[in-house]
Amino acid sequence: MAQRRLLPFSACGLLAIAVTAGSLLAQVSPTTQRAGRVQIREGPEIELSKDFLTIIRWTTNNPGGSPVHYGIVHYGTNPKDLSLTAKNPIRLNPSHPLTVFRVRMDDLKPATTYYYTVDSAEATGASDGVKSTVKRFTTPGGR
Repeated sequence: MAQRRLLPFSACGLLAIAVTAGSLLAQVSPTTQRAGRVQIREGPEIELSKDFLTIIRWTTNNPGGSPVHYGIVHYGTNPKDLSLTAKNPIRLNPSHPLTVFRVRMDDLKPATTYYYTVDSAEATGASDGVKSTVKRFTTPGGR
């Protein structure tokens, strides 16, 4: 009988990989039921801020839908012109009621105030229908 070895789940527990006698099998997480209404439960807030990068974190109820979503930050130095965009992918865990989004913004200027809003979307680009109010942060001073 072929020896079967299960590799550990990914950080979100969504991708299981089994190796059986030299073959590789992957189980992709299924689409889950979309939430009736997605709401921000915590944040958005600054998780980390350096001279040239900042990470924004926020938590929503699990939006459901496709397993891949994007956390999106619209930002800029003018609160009325948030034309810069940063986004990071995330895999939803269908068994968790909440989803934590983290988005890294790179190439920021030191000692500069930025304004931002956050939202999220499925991999198809379909919005989850949630958007924060305009927030702000200032990057630390230069070296």
